[in-house]
Amino acid sequence: MEHGQRADGGELLHVTDETFEAEVIRSAIPVLVDFYADWCAPCRVAEPVLVQLSENLAGRVKFAKVNVDESSSVVRSYGIDSIPTYLFVDGGREKGRELGTVAPTEFRTQLKRYFPSFV
Repeated sequence: MEHGQRADGGELLHVTDETFEAEVIRSAIPVLVDFYADWCAPCRVAEPVLVQLSENLAGRVKFAKVNVDESSSVVRSYGIDSIPTYLFVDGGREKGRELGTVAPTEFRTQLKRYFPSFV
């Protein structure tokens, strides 16, 4: 399986324009969506932290990633104009978003803020 394809086992789920609705909007559990690009250095730095959190929170929070260069429809509809941008979605609705580089310890704080009953 290609890197970044799964949401369990410590991999981030790669979501596209075609799969965003099913994987994020209709998800039974909250989703942290990482809007990234392969050429974005801060995005690459954050990925291992997100993978670790996905292992620790498996089954409680889904971790997805959207490549901004490949999913222009989702990027436009959510007004993503800088990366990395982290979107927190629960019950199909955006609960919050964070922009730019996030310290590893900050991710857990943000998850508790946006998904308090799941973290």
